[in-house]
Amino acid sequence: MDTKILARIGAIVFVAIAITATAIEATRKDRLPETWSPTRPTVAHPDPLGAELLRCQALGEAGPRDPACLHAWAESRNRFLAPGARPEERLPAAQPAPPPTSAPLPEAQ
Repeated sequence: MDTKILARIGAIVFVAIAITATAIEATRKDRLPETWSPTRPTVAHPDPLGAELLRCQALGEAGPRDPACLHAWAESRNRFLAPGARPEERLPAAQPAPPPTSAPLPEAQ
């Protein structure tokens, strides 16, 4: 095929795709932007440690001076960083590794 004809076909396909995309975008209904509120929504936490950590976060600079916050942060560190710690709400149960298969290796010739 001649390269000029191939280039013209490519240009026509490109223009057709651009027109289609423009038509789709023009017919799309505008959505109202979601409003963002700076306050955190109130959520009931089944985990009291999570609720305490949120309370400490809301304290701001007073958090490091609050003994309850210091205790909550220590508990959180122990929960996630202690050796052998497996927080049930974040990690799945460990699956046993499959036994290794001992297939004979092919000998090089």
